Amino acid sequence: MGARTGRRRPAPAPEAAAVAPPVRPSGYGAVFLNVGACGSFGRTRSTEVSGKGERAAARVVARHDGATRDGPPCPPAAGFVPHISERWLAADEDGDGMVPRGHACMRNLQPPHPGDPGGGGGPRTVVGDCVYALDGGKVREAACDGSGPRKPEFKVTKAVDARSTCPASTALYVRLGGASPVGCAVPV
Repeated sequence: MGARTGRRRPAPAPEAAAVAPPVRPSGYGAVFLNVGACGSFGRTRSTEVSGKGERAAARVVARHDGATRDGPPCPPAAGFVPHISERWLAADEDGDGMVPRGHACMRNLQPPHPGDPGGGGGPRTVVGDCVYALDGGKVREAACDGSGPRKPEFKVTKAVDARSTCPASTALYVRLGGASPVGCAVPV
């Protein structure tokens, strides 16, 4: 009897490996320190954490890409502004190796709130804040209640368009920025 001459069935083609698109995290972490995200306090920088966790210390109230000087100012209620740089590889939200530069305007979840008027800190000086004078015509904020490391010397009582519209009791003019860029300050 003769040998069978049959056709061999071709081997099945290997299935193409399914390539899933990268999964972007949802909730906190979708964009590093995005508006509404929470951060913990660290010695050198903020770390994003769940806003429900015990490490949460502050919430982002505004976030801007680019340098602080290039973007809009933080809202007056912000207490501090961590700067986001490309070196924070742990903050790479989509795995592409890049973290957009920018800054986050943050507010403490619990008091004290240094960005509140009279609180002694924050990224902007506003009406109700107290300041002390430095050399060269500069000022720094101080807690109005005297609880900070420096005692207040002046209190900003009014914001106006020009120095000439400040009250006669004004002893110091403070640069505020915004629509009414001049702060009229009186001794405390």
